[in-house]
Amino acid sequence: MPRSSHPERHSVSRIAWLRAAVLGANDGIVSTASLVVGVAASGATHSAVLIAGFASLVAGAMSMAAGEYVSVSSQADTEKANLARETAELHDQPEFERRELADIYVRRGLEPGLALQVADQLMARDALGAHARDELGISEISTARPLQAAMASAATFSAGAAAPLIVIPFSPQPLFVPVIGGVSTLCLVVLGYLGARAGDAPVARSILRIAGWGVLAMLFTAAVGRLFGAAVS
Repeated sequence: MPRSSHPERHSVSRIAWLRAAVLGANDGIVSTASLVVGVAASGATHSAVLIAGFASLVAGAMSMAAGEYVSVSSQADTEKANLARETAELHDQPEFERRELADIYVRRGLEPGLALQVADQLMARDALGAHARDELGISEISTARPLQAAMASAATFSAGAAAPLIVIPFSPQPLFVPVIGGVSTLCLVVLGYLGARAGDAPVARSILRIAGWGVLAMLFTAAVGRLFGAAVS
């Protein structure tokens, strides 16, 4: 009987951009909403709250982009160094590398003879690729992409930060804190849902984790803003 085929969808293939996207959007909502709530709780005017919010958006987006780029670039440099060393070892001692790869397959459950056959076939096709994947743990999915991570983080941070800013012009000053807090919490709930669905993770746990920390951050900054606002006045 012919084997039936069906398309498989694995969320692990999206893990790199999903992590950067969720982190960027979550940080954008939480940091900007918390700052805006803190400033609003101090009794600041519409214009002061808006200026603080937009400054937070720009500074946060640039910080996220720079942080992701530096961090992922360091990972990329390490990967390149390891691949260069592996290339030299394959050239200088191919038999040792062959045995090393076969030993990896033996530890995974293959018989020694079969492990050597597998190592030989894989190395004949792409020796460096086989060692990068099975010895170093470097694959196409996990390969560091600094520019992609930086752009994704900056874009998603900006999108997340825009959510609490949009409602400021339409909110009366006495209702700044509850309106901004409520809208931001709703956005965090949506983000938790979308992140869970994209990553095939439990939805309730994702929402609780993301929204819970966001609400806690806004409560703390609101308390600080109110405290300092009362002290200044």
